[in-house]
Amino acid sequence: MDSQIILFISQIFNGLKIGSVYSLVALGYTMVYGIIRLINFAHGDFIMVGSYALMLIIPLMIAMGLPAWTAIIPAILLCVAVGIIVEKAAYKPVREKGNSMTALITAIAMSLLLENGAQAVFGADYQTVPTIFHLPSLSLGTLNISGDTVLTIVLGIVIMVGLQLFVKYTKHGKAMRAVSEDKEASVLMGINVNSTITLTFAIGAGLAAVAALMYCAAYPQVSPMMGAMLGLKAFVAAVLGGIGSIPGAMIGGISIGIIESLSKAYIDTLTGGIITSAFSDAIVFAILIIVLLVKPTGIMGKNVGEKV
Repeated sequence: MDSQIILFISQIFNGLKIGSVYSLVALGYTMVYGIIRLINFAHGDFIMVGSYALMLIIPLMIAMGLPAWTAIIPAILLCVAVGIIVEKAAYKPVREKGNSMTALITAIAMSLLLENGAQAVFGADYQTVPTIFHLPSLSLGTLNISGDTVLTIVLGIVIMVGLQLFVKYTKHGKAMRAVSEDKEASVLMGINVNSTITLTFAIGAGLAAVAALMYCAAYPQVSPMMGAMLGLKAFVAAVLGGIGSIPGAMIGGISIGIIESLSKAYIDTLTGGIITSAFSDAIVFAILIIVLLVKPTGIMGKNVGEKV
Protein backbone atom coordinates (compact mmCIF):
# COMPACT_ATOMS: atom_id res chain seq x y z
CA MET A 1 0.00 0.00 0.00
CA ASP A 2 1.32 3.46 -0.92
CA SER A 3 2.82 5.39 2.01
CA GLN A 4 0.66 8.46 1.32
CA ILE A 5 -2.51 6.36 1.37
CA ILE A 6 -1.40 4.76 4.66
CA LEU A 7 -0.72 8.21 6.12
CA PHE A 8 -4.14 9.47 4.99
CA ILE A 9 -6.03 6.49 6.42
CA SER A 10 -4.05 6.69 9.67
CA GLN A 11 -4.97 10.37 10.03
CA ILE A 12 -8.63 9.57 9.36
CA PHE A 13 -8.60 7.05 12.21
CA ASN A 14 -6.78 9.54 14.45
CA GLY A 15 -9.47 12.08 13.60
CA LEU A 16 -12.20 9.58 14.41
CA LYS A 17 -10.53 8.88 17.76
CA ILE A 18 -10.24 12.48 18.97
CA GLY A 19 -13.52 13.30 17.23
CA SER A 20 -15.29 10.68 19.34
CA VAL A 21 -14.01 12.45 22.46
CA TYR A 22 -15.22 15.81 21.13
CA SER A 23 -18.58 14.19 20.36
CA LEU A 24 -19.11 12.98 23.92
CA VAL A 25 -18.32 16.41 25.30
CA ALA A 26 -20.50 18.05 22.64
CA LEU A 27 -23.38 15.78 23.71
CA GLY A 28 -23.18 17.34 27.18
CA TYR A 29 -23.26 20.83 25.71
CA THR A 30 -26.15 20.09 23.39
CA MET A 31 -28.30 18.36 26.03
CA VAL A 32 -27.99 21.24 28.51
CA TYR A 33 -28.54 23.86 25.82
CA GLY A 34 -31.54 21.98 24.45
CA ILE A 35 -33.32 22.18 27.81
CA ILE A 36 -32.33 25.49 29.44
CA ARG A 37 -30.69 27.36 26.53
CA LEU A 38 -27.42 27.64 28.46
CA ILE A 39 -23.91 27.14 27.10
CA ASN A 40 -22.31 25.37 30.07
CA PHE A 41 -18.72 26.57 29.66
CA ALA A 42 -17.77 24.60 32.77
CA HIS A 43 -18.60 21.36 30.96
CA GLY A 44 -15.12 20.98 29.46
CA ASP A 45 -13.67 21.16 32.95
CA PHE A 46 -15.70 18.12 33.98
CA ILE A 47 -13.26 16.19 31.75
CA MET A 48 -10.43 17.59 33.83
CA VAL A 49 -12.18 16.47 37.03
CA GLY A 50 -12.68 13.00 35.57
CA SER A 51 -9.05 12.81 34.44
CA TYR A 52 -7.70 13.69 37.89
CA ALA A 53 -10.11 11.16 39.39
CA LEU A 54 -8.72 8.48 37.05
CA MET A 55 -5.14 9.46 37.92
CA LEU A 56 -5.84 8.99 41.63
CA ILE A 57 -8.17 5.99 41.48
CA ILE A 58 -6.39 3.76 38.91
CA PRO A 59 -3.51 2.88 41.31
CA LEU A 60 -6.08 1.97 43.98
CA MET A 61 -7.95 -0.31 41.59
CA ILE A 62 -4.73 -2.01 40.49
CA ALA A 63 -3.73 -2.49 44.15
CA MET A 64 -7.09 -4.19 44.72
CA GLY A 65 -6.40 -6.56 41.83
CA LEU A 66 -8.94 -4.95 39.50
CA PRO A 67 -8.35 -3.79 35.91
CA ALA A 68 -7.35 -0.14 35.56
CA TRP A 69 -10.41 0.68 33.46
CA THR A 70 -12.75 -0.05 36.40
CA ALA A 71 -11.66 3.32 37.78
CA ILE A 72 -14.18 4.81 35.35
CA ILE A 73 -17.04 3.84 37.69
CA PRO A 74 -16.01 6.03 40.67
CA ALA A 75 -14.81 8.69 38.17
CA ILE A 76 -18.30 8.84 36.64
CA LEU A 77 -19.89 9.05 40.09
CA LEU A 78 -17.55 11.89 41.06
CA CYS A 79 -18.23 13.83 37.86
CA VAL A 80 -21.98 13.31 38.24
CA ALA A 81 -21.76 14.64 41.81
CA VAL A 82 -19.78 17.68 40.63
CA GLY A 83 -22.27 18.31 37.82
CA ILE A 84 -25.25 18.14 40.20
CA ILE A 85 -23.55 20.42 42.75
CA VAL A 86 -22.70 22.97 40.06
CA GLU A 87 -26.27 22.94 38.78
CA LYS A 88 -27.86 23.18 42.23
CA ALA A 89 -25.45 25.73 43.73
CA ALA A 90 -24.82 27.99 40.74
CA TYR A 91 -27.15 27.52 37.80
CA LYS A 92 -30.48 26.91 39.54
CA PRO A 93 -30.48 30.18 41.56
CA VAL A 94 -29.46 32.15 38.47
CA ARG A 95 -32.07 30.36 36.37
CA GLU A 96 -34.79 31.36 38.82
CA LYS A 97 -33.74 34.96 39.49
CA GLY A 98 -31.34 36.00 36.74
CA ASN A 99 -31.35 36.23 32.95
CA SER A 100 -29.43 34.69 30.06
CA MET A 101 -26.47 37.05 30.53
CA THR A 102 -26.05 36.32 34.23
CA ALA A 103 -26.32 32.59 33.46
CA LEU A 104 -23.55 32.88 30.88
CA ILE A 105 -21.31 34.79 33.29
CA THR A 106 -22.02 32.19 35.97
CA ALA A 107 -20.98 29.40 33.59
CA ILE A 108 -17.68 31.15 32.85
CA ALA A 109 -17.15 31.74 36.58
CA MET A 110 -17.72 28.06 37.37
CA SER A 111 -15.20 27.09 34.70
CA LEU A 112 -12.58 29.38 36.24
CA LEU A 113 -13.41 28.09 39.72
CA LEU A 114 -12.87 24.46 38.72
CA GLU A 115 -9.65 25.23 36.84
CA ASN A 116 -8.11 27.33 39.60
CA GLY A 117 -9.31 24.92 42.28
CA ALA A 118 -7.56 22.06 40.51
CA GLN A 119 -4.43 24.17 40.11
CA ALA A 120 -4.42 24.94 43.83
CA VAL A 121 -4.74 21.26 44.73
CA PHE A 122 -2.60 19.55 42.07
CA GLY A 123 -0.35 22.34 40.79
CA ALA A 124 -0.11 23.75 37.29
CA ASP A 125 2.21 21.15 35.76
CA TYR A 126 1.15 18.18 33.65
CA GLN A 127 0.92 14.88 35.51
CA THR A 128 0.93 11.37 34.08
CA VAL A 129 -2.11 9.12 34.14
CA PRO A 130 -1.32 5.39 34.55
CA THR A 131 -1.90 3.11 31.57
CA ILE A 132 -5.59 2.27 31.30
CA PHE A 133 -5.82 -0.32 28.54
CA HIS A 134 -3.49 -2.97 27.17
CA LEU A 135 -5.09 -3.61 23.80
CA PRO A 136 -3.50 -5.23 20.73
CA SER A 137 -3.21 -3.22 17.55
CA LEU A 138 -5.39 -3.96 14.54
CA SER A 139 -3.31 -4.73 11.45
CA LEU A 140 -4.71 -4.17 7.96
CA GLY A 141 -1.84 -5.09 5.71
CA THR A 142 0.86 -2.51 6.34
CA LEU A 143 -1.58 -0.28 8.24
CA ASN A 144 -1.56 -0.57 12.05
CA ILE A 145 -4.40 0.90 14.10
CA SER A 146 -3.99 1.04 17.86
CA GLY A 147 -6.49 -0.85 19.98
CA ASP A 148 -7.44 2.22 22.02
CA THR A 149 -8.31 4.02 18.76
CA VAL A 150 -10.77 1.29 17.76
CA LEU A 151 -12.24 1.14 21.28
CA THR A 152 -12.67 4.92 21.43
CA ILE A 153 -14.52 5.04 18.10
CA VAL A 154 -16.79 2.09 18.95
CA LEU A 155 -17.51 3.40 22.45
CA GLY A 156 -18.41 6.84 21.09
CA ILE A 157 -20.88 5.38 18.59
CA VAL A 158 -22.45 3.05 21.16
CA ILE A 159 -22.95 5.87 23.68
CA MET A 160 -24.45 8.18 21.07
CA VAL A 161 -26.93 5.53 19.92
CA GLY A 162 -27.78 4.60 23.51
CA LEU A 163 -28.36 8.24 24.45
CA GLN A 164 -30.56 8.79 21.41
CA LEU A 165 -32.67 5.75 22.35
CA PHE A 166 -32.84 6.93 25.97
CA VAL A 167 -34.10 10.38 25.01
CA LYS A 168 -36.59 9.01 22.48
CA TYR A 169 -38.13 6.06 24.30
CA THR A 170 -37.71 6.33 28.09
CA LYS A 171 -39.93 8.25 30.49
CA HIS A 172 -37.12 10.54 31.63
CA GLY A 173 -36.00 11.07 28.05
CA LYS A 174 -39.49 12.11 27.01
CA ALA A 175 -39.57 14.49 29.99
CA MET A 176 -36.33 16.06 28.74
CA ARG A 177 -37.82 16.59 25.30
CA ALA A 178 -40.99 18.04 26.78
CA VAL A 179 -39.08 20.50 28.97
CA SER A 180 -36.95 21.57 26.00
CA GLU A 181 -40.10 22.29 24.00
CA ASP A 182 -42.18 24.10 26.63
CA LYS A 183 -41.36 24.34 30.34
CA GLU A 184 -44.72 25.80 31.35
CA ALA A 185 -46.70 23.09 29.58
CA SER A 186 -44.40 20.44 31.09
CA VAL A 187 -45.25 21.68 34.59
CA LEU A 188 -48.97 21.44 33.77
CA MET A 189 -48.42 17.86 32.63
CA GLY A 190 -46.88 16.96 36.00
CA ILE A 191 -43.21 16.94 34.97
CA ASN A 192 -40.73 18.06 37.63
CA VAL A 193 -38.71 20.54 35.58
CA ASN A 194 -35.94 21.04 38.14
CA SER A 195 -35.37 17.30 38.53
CA THR A 196 -35.29 16.88 34.76
CA ILE A 197 -32.68 19.63 34.42
CA THR A 198 -30.60 18.08 37.20
CA LEU A 199 -30.76 14.69 35.48
CA THR A 200 -29.58 16.31 32.25
CA PHE A 201 -26.57 17.84 34.01
CA ALA A 202 -25.82 14.49 35.65
CA ILE A 203 -25.87 12.63 32.32
CA GLY A 204 -23.70 15.29 30.69
CA ALA A 205 -21.16 15.12 33.52
CA GLY A 206 -21.12 11.32 33.33
CA LEU A 207 -20.41 11.53 29.59
CA ALA A 208 -17.54 13.90 30.36
CA ALA A 209 -16.04 11.25 32.66
CA VAL A 210 -16.22 8.67 29.86
CA ALA A 211 -14.61 11.22 27.52
CA ALA A 212 -11.85 11.66 30.12
CA LEU A 213 -11.23 7.89 30.07
CA MET A 214 -11.00 7.86 26.29
CA TYR A 215 -8.78 10.93 26.18
CA CYS A 216 -6.40 9.73 28.90
CA ALA A 217 -6.13 6.32 27.22
CA ALA A 218 -4.79 8.09 24.12
CA TYR A 219 -2.97 11.01 25.77
CA PRO A 220 -2.04 9.95 29.34
CA GLN A 221 -1.53 13.43 30.77
CA VAL A 222 -3.68 15.67 32.92
CA SER A 223 -3.48 19.35 33.85
CA PRO A 224 -5.88 21.92 35.33
CA MET A 225 -6.31 23.67 31.97
CA MET A 226 -6.78 20.58 29.80
CA GLY A 227 -10.56 20.95 29.71
CA ALA A 228 -10.52 24.51 28.41
CA MET A 229 -9.43 23.81 24.83
CA LEU A 230 -11.24 20.46 24.75
CA GLY A 231 -14.42 22.22 25.84
CA LEU A 232 -14.06 24.97 23.25
CA LYS A 233 -13.53 22.48 20.42
CA ALA A 234 -16.47 20.40 21.61
CA PHE A 235 -18.57 23.58 21.64
CA VAL A 236 -17.54 24.22 18.03
CA ALA A 237 -18.53 20.61 17.26
CA ALA A 238 -21.94 21.10 18.90
CA VAL A 239 -22.57 24.29 16.88
CA LEU A 240 -21.35 22.66 13.67
CA GLY A 241 -23.62 19.66 14.10
CA GLY A 242 -26.57 21.73 15.28
CA ILE A 243 -26.64 22.49 18.99
CA GLY A 244 -29.60 20.75 20.57
CA SER A 245 -29.31 17.73 18.24
CA ILE A 246 -27.75 14.52 19.62
CA PRO A 247 -26.84 13.05 16.20
CA GLY A 248 -25.62 16.53 15.24
CA ALA A 249 -23.20 16.57 18.17
CA MET A 250 -21.74 13.25 17.02
CA ILE A 251 -21.43 14.40 13.40
CA GLY A 252 -19.90 17.72 14.48
CA GLY A 253 -17.39 16.06 16.80
CA ILE A 254 -16.25 13.56 14.17
CA SER A 255 -15.99 16.32 11.56
CA ILE A 256 -13.88 18.55 13.80
CA GLY A 257 -11.65 15.62 14.77
CA ILE A 258 -10.97 14.64 11.15
CA ILE A 259 -10.37 18.23 10.04
CA GLU A 260 -7.97 18.80 12.93
CA SER A 261 -6.09 15.56 12.29
CA LEU A 262 -5.74 16.13 8.54
CA SER A 263 -4.71 19.76 8.98
CA LYS A 264 -1.96 18.77 11.42
CA ALA A 265 -0.71 16.13 8.99
CA TYR A 266 -0.79 18.12 5.75
CA ILE A 267 -0.97 21.87 6.33
CA ASP A 268 2.78 22.26 6.80
CA THR A 269 3.52 20.34 3.59
CA LEU A 270 0.80 21.95 1.47
CA THR A 271 1.84 25.50 2.38
CA GLY A 272 5.57 24.88 2.04
CA GLY A 273 6.16 25.62 5.72
CA ILE A 274 4.48 29.06 5.54
CA ILE A 275 1.75 27.82 7.87
CA THR A 276 2.64 25.20 10.47
CA SER A 277 0.52 22.39 11.88
CA ALA A 278 0.15 24.42 15.09
CA PHE A 279 -2.29 26.54 13.08
CA SER A 280 -4.80 23.67 13.11
CA ASP A 281 -6.62 25.05 16.18
CA ALA A 282 -7.20 28.32 14.33
CA ILE A 283 -8.71 26.35 11.45
CA VAL A 284 -11.19 24.73 13.85
CA PHE A 285 -12.41 28.11 15.10
CA ALA A 286 -12.47 29.53 11.57
CA ILE A 287 -14.91 26.74 10.76
CA LEU A 288 -17.15 27.97 13.58
CA ILE A 289 -17.21 31.47 12.07
CA ILE A 290 -18.02 30.11 8.61
CA VAL A 291 -20.81 27.90 9.94
CA LEU A 292 -22.37 30.79 11.86
CA LEU A 293 -22.30 32.90 8.69
CA VAL A 294 -23.58 30.26 6.26
CA LYS A 295 -25.84 28.03 8.37
CA PRO A 296 -26.21 29.34 11.94
CA THR A 297 -28.35 26.37 13.00
CA GLY A 298 -25.64 23.85 12.06
CA ILE A 299 -25.80 20.70 9.95
CA MET A 300 -28.79 19.13 11.73
CA GLY A 301 -30.14 22.17 13.55
CA LYS A 302 -33.62 23.54 13.01
CA ASN A 303 -34.86 27.09 12.76
CA VAL A 304 -37.16 27.65 15.70
CA GLY A 305 -39.19 30.81 16.03
CA GLU A 306 -38.77 32.64 19.30
CA LYS A 307 -41.86 32.92 21.49
CA VAL A 308 -42.88 36.44 22.47
